[in-house]
This record gives sequence, structure tokens and C-alpha cells, in this order.
Amino acid sequence: MRTIKTLALTALLVGGFIYFTHDTPWSPRQWLKRGEARPAERLWTGPAVAQSAGLSADELNTIEIYNRANKATVNITTVVYRQNWFFEIVPQEGTGSGFLISAEGHILTNNHVVAGRRPDVTVTLADPERRTYKAQLVARDPGNDLALLRISPRGKLPNLQLGDSENLKIGQKVLAIGNPFALEGTLTTGVISALGRSIRGDEDTVLEDMIQTDAAINQGNSGGPLLDSQGNVIGINTAILGPANIGIGFAMPISRARVMLEEFQAKGRFVPPTVGVRTVFVTGDLAEALNLPREGGLLITQVVEGSPAEEAGLRGARRVAVVGMWEVPIGGDLIVALDGRPVDSDNALRSALVRKRPGDKLVLTIYRDGGTRKVTVTLGESRAVSL
Repeated sequence: MRTIKTLALTALLVGGFIYFTHDTPWSPRQWLKRGEARPAERLWTGPAVAQSAGLSADELNTIEIYNRANKATVNITTVVYRQNWFFEIVPQEGTGSGFLISAEGHILTNNHVVAGRRPDVTVTLADPERRTYKAQLVARDPGNDLALLRISPRGKLPNLQLGDSENLKIGQKVLAIGNPFALEGTLTTGVISALGRSIRGDEDTVLEDMIQTDAAINQGNSGGPLLDSQGNVIGINTAILGPANIGIGFAMPISRARVMLEEFQAKGRFVPPTVGVRTVFVTGDLAEALNLPREGGLLITQVVEGSPAEEAGLRGARRVAVVGMWEVPIGGDLIVALDGRPVDSDNALRSALVRKRPGDKLVLTIYRDGGTRKVTVTLGESRAVSL
């Protein structure tokens, strides 16, 4: 009997020890643990060592294009001497971008980047040595805001291939490279947002058929390349809407540069074409007051002697009429259409010439003596653009 009681007491003591030392919220083991330092809990789950997910095919394409194109994109700085309000001659500095189109050192950029009479132009290459060269301005096309520079490098240079800007699609990927705010070798990407935009450029010119893109373009990007997903140049970054980037930038289609480049390659110079007339735009009440169609057009006020216009038989003003407070030369032909396109602004003739070269034909629809007729003018060479 005593043995049974002893065994029972022993079992009770062992069971109680096991129960009270079991890992329960109120067990002595937990009470002891509360005073111990606990390891920090992990804030995330996953592999102990972070691993890269790798680059996508699109990212690899962007990196490849940049590595190739940046080597051929240059930084352009200019110094032009201008007269200030006190008639003092002072230097005015400017910066922009450009890109090499030949291994021999020909560089395409915007005309406004190198604007001014005989600017002092310095080109800095994107090579590790940051080599600099004095550049010569060899051709201008102000109507398309284009300029061609030339440097004399030591050895062959990397250059970009000119692509096709006639078959672009809204939504296709584009890349812009340049030097915004003097931050050299900057890459931005985006898409073509729209095509055929018209914007107002320097000297009150109208730049037509521009490429609109949301790739960030800022001051200093002007003259740099706009590239397609193959790394070919499809445009020249030219302008933004407003004083700062808001995702609306414009590039001149590269096809507009081909006329200047081909003319320069063939003749060693580029001279814009000319008709040889001076005009004033009239429309509405003013046109009716002059006994002209209300739709109006470009009224020829002067025909330059010996010009293509004179050879084609166009007429200039013969007298001056006073309309309200204005003196208007009248009696000349009224140009109402150019190559079949109605005249709707004072920039119509300039816009019609941007795709042409000397020797090309331009068909003018004119209003004369109460009726319209067509006159074909063979374009001549304007006076050489000051370089």
C-alpha cells in the first residue's frame, strides 16, 4: 500500500514538472524568456541575398543605342559678339548639341544654336579625353532651322546613320540625346506623340511638319539627335512648348536636312531657293477694300529685277492706295495658292520653299484682272546666307 502511494506521488511530481515547464504563455519558461533579448523580426520574406531580376529586352535595346549614339553626340558652345544698349560690343555665350554625320567631322545641328554673324564655335567630343575643336560653319538653312558644321579631327570619328522620317508612326519609341543645362550625355526616352505639328521659330519663321515627342527636351538639347529603336536619326531636337519641359517637345524631321546635305555634297555649298518677290499678306476687309477676293493671299509688292519671278511674268505693285491708316502698294498679282495649297498666312511662300532647291519648279495660282491663272516659276538661288 505504501509502495502504491509512493509511486502515485512520484508520478504526480513528474507530471507537474513537465506541465509547468511546458512552453505555455504563462509557464516559468516564458517568464524567463521575457527578460531575454529577442532577435529582430524580418520585415520581408525572400532569399537572404538580393538578386537582380535582369534587364528586359527593351532596356537592353535602350542601353545599346545610347552606348553607340552618345559617342557621336557633341556639345556645342558659341560666342557671338553683339552690341548692347550702350553701343558696346560684348560677348554672348550659348550652348547646344549636335551630332556627327561623317567620320571626317561633319556635324548637324540647329541653326539657332549657332545663330549670329560669324560665331566662334567650339565642339567638345564625348570621348574619354573630352577633346575640343574649333568648328567652321559651312552651311545654313534658316527656313528649316538647320546648320552644318565641320571640324578637322585627328583620325576617324564615330558617326550616326540618318534614318527615314517619312514613315513614322504615332506611339513608336524614340530616344533623345543631348546636353540639357550643360549636363553632357543625357538620355531621355519616350514616344512620338504627334506628327505634322507647326510651331513658330526664331525670326518669326514657321517650322512645319514637326515631330512632337514626350521624351524630355530642355535648353541645351537643341541640335541633338532624336533616334528610333534601331539607333537611326529620325529628327533633330529643336524646340519645347513654353520655357521648361512639360512633356511636349518638337524635332525637325531628318528628311528636311537631306536637301541641304545633298546640295552641299554636290556643290560644296548650300544656297536656299528664291522666287524673287516681296509680298504682303492681305485678307478679309482689307482684301475687299482693294477689290480682291475676301479669302485673300500674298499680294506681290515688288518683283526683283532679273529674278525667276520676272522671267515668269509676275507683276508687282504699280501704285499706292491708302486704306484707313495704311498705305498699301497695289496693282500687283495676288498669290492665292502655291503648288495647289491655299495661301493662309504670311509665311506661306517661305513654307513652300523649305523642301525645294534652286532649279525646282513652283506652281503659283495668282489672281489678276478679275480671274485666276497658274504660273510656273523655276526657282533661282537666293543671295548666299551669311555664315
